[in-house]
Amino acid sequence: MYCRLGAGIVFRGVIFDLDGTLLDSMFVWEEVDRIFLGENGITATKEISDTVKKMTIERAAEYMRTELGVPQTDEYIIKRIEEIVSEKYRLELQLKDGVRETLEALKNAGVKCCVATATYNSLAEAALKRLGVMSCFEFILTNSDIGKGKDFPDIYLRSAEMMGLDKDQVIVVEDALHCIETSVSAGFFTAAVFDETSEADWERSSELADAALMNMRELIGIVLKGCEKV
Repeated sequence: MYCRLGAGIVFRGVIFDLDGTLLDSMFVWEEVDRIFLGENGITATKEISDTVKKMTIERAAEYMRTELGVPQTDEYIIKRIEEIVSEKYRLELQLKDGVRETLEALKNAGVKCCVATATYNSLAEAALKRLGVMSCFEFILTNSDIGKGKDFPDIYLRSAEMMGLDKDQVIVVEDALHCIETSVSAGFFTAAVFDETSEADWERSSELADAALMNMRELIGIVLKGCEKV
């Protein structure tokens, strides 16, 4: 872990990504494009997956229909993708190592936390409730609520506003490089957290972010005490 921050700076809020950050779930989204497009006779290349993951689900459905030739309505595409992933969220997915104790420590310290995610609100809430951590969050905000993906900073700015905090009082925690790029560009202190599915981008994510975490437990000291680069 390292952190580009002088000791003694304390934060009042944390905006957490969900997939690959709180939940060990990125493999689901790597599979869903392949499964759904395969049902329609289309091969899901890495380029397609990289494009779709930056979009809202509504924009992704439109892209699949207009650019990839999926012969269904946007509404059907959205519903079918939710069907494919829903069982995983409702019954199977688990928190990443260190997440539970980190959330409990922040809650006990009075730090406001929220979730900002591209995932369906219903699935995010179902997973977090099942795992017993929903009470640690003020709210869940999705790309669909905002109408833009995380290649725009709107979801982070709106999350800070809903928590009643200025952005310099908030840490954004993300695993994906394009999200880290957006958060940093928007002026948020940004912590990159390691996930195996984004390992190829980890060096760049670590260089760009203000803090690089191999385990979520490392966030506790940054939020509550600040830290020095090591």
